[in-house]
Amino acid sequence: MEIIQRDDFLKDILVILRETFEGSPEGQPSAYLDRGIGIFPTLEKLSAENVSRDIFGTTIAAQTEHAKFYLDRLVEFIRGRTDAVDWDQSWLIEEVNEVEWNALRDAVRKSYENVLLCFAEVETWNQDNIGDAIAIIAHTSYHLGAIRQIAKNV
Repeated sequence: MEIIQRDDFLKDILVILRETFEGSPEGQPSAYLDRGIGIFPTLEKLSAENVSRDIFGTTIAAQTEHAKFYLDRLVEFIRGRTDAVDWDQSWLIEEVNEVEWNALRDAVRKSYENVLLCFAEVETWNQDNIGDAIAIIAHTSYHLGAIRQIAKNV
């Protein structure tokens, strides 16, 4: 079995992670998203009123809170958490006012920064934490798509 070097893995996973949250860097090729797409650029364009509208049985605020909650829990798992999570708690926020929406967007940014710190702390990437890192990207990408589809209808 080939061993992936820590720095090689980090370099590659961070490209995808950054694109998922920040969008493609200007002047650089995109790995998988269109230009200007990412969690942060998408959320910045939306008002509290729009993110609180129920479309297809959910809101952008709920999708955003759930994605943030997931990030926080997966970081805890990478750092050694073993106890169960009450995932229903991740769907408690459905509506927000402007102050709450700004706070939620800031919290998402802090959670993302915490993911970056967590990834940098990992000394040895193994099957479990590699799976968690990939799950962070896949799960966030799924909710980015859901948010963008809902946003078309608000």
